Amino acid sequence: MRSDGRSVRIQVLVAEQAAHRGARVGVVDVCTAAVAALPVGGAGISAMSMTTASHPLCSTDAISEQLEELQLTLGEGPCVDAFVHGSAVLTPDLLTGRLQDRWSVFADAALEAGARAVFALPLQMGAISPGVLDLYADVPTVLDAEQLADALAFADLATLLLLDARIEETGAPVDGPLLDRGFEDLGGYRAEIDQATGILTVQLGVGIDEAFVRLRAYSYTRGRRLADVAADVVAHRLRFSPYDEPRRTDDGT
Repeated sequence: MRSDGRSVRIQVLVAEQAAHRGARVGVVDVCTAAVAALPVGGAGISAMSMTTASHPLCSTDAISEQLEELQLTLGEGPCVDAFVHGSAVLTPDLLTGRLQDRWSVFADAALEAGARAVFALPLQMGAISPGVLDLYADVPTVLDAEQLADALAFADLATLLLLDARIEETGAPVDGPLLDRGFEDLGGYRAEIDQATGILTVQLGVGIDEAFVRLRAYSYTRGRRLADVAADVVAHRLRFSPYDEPRRTDDGT
């Protein structure tokens, strides 16, 4: 989790973008705010998964839109590498020889589209990764330490907004998006859901993705917030079983 001061500043920048749109905060506002705050020309976010089809979610301009489509179509590029390896992929200049070899088709296509530098930041909460935030510049660009820290904070916020949106897509009642609920402690929110998901992998004998799906499904069917259910799992007030319905444990065992 990024420093509290940086996180709050990024949250405010994103909330301001949503206010300009006259809409609730979404991942598109993360992209727009990142472009305004960083030395980049555009940004895009793609939802990605090992088990289902990946797809672009939003982009700020035609070039970023092309970059998202190119990487998902070709199956190569910084976005794909960032998702697979779970770490930021910083590409200050696509004309670098080794990158031409590494992404033989994407590099040329991205250059033709108008991108010269691309920065891909995985959206991660522990082992859960719902997508990638991509930033591009039309000239060779290096992000300094502060700019990179800001970019990672934008990715942190996009992660929480995207996970929150996934809960809403199932129809689960929530109390509005994270930012409308008073800038919750994102660090605690992330850590508790991640910890609960890890516990479920053991209780259910499944992988991280399936455990997170089960956690979300329980939240939906009970009409409860994901963070509250996660807190119960971590505190051993709620136990899942591969054979039976999850059960409450009054004694916390």
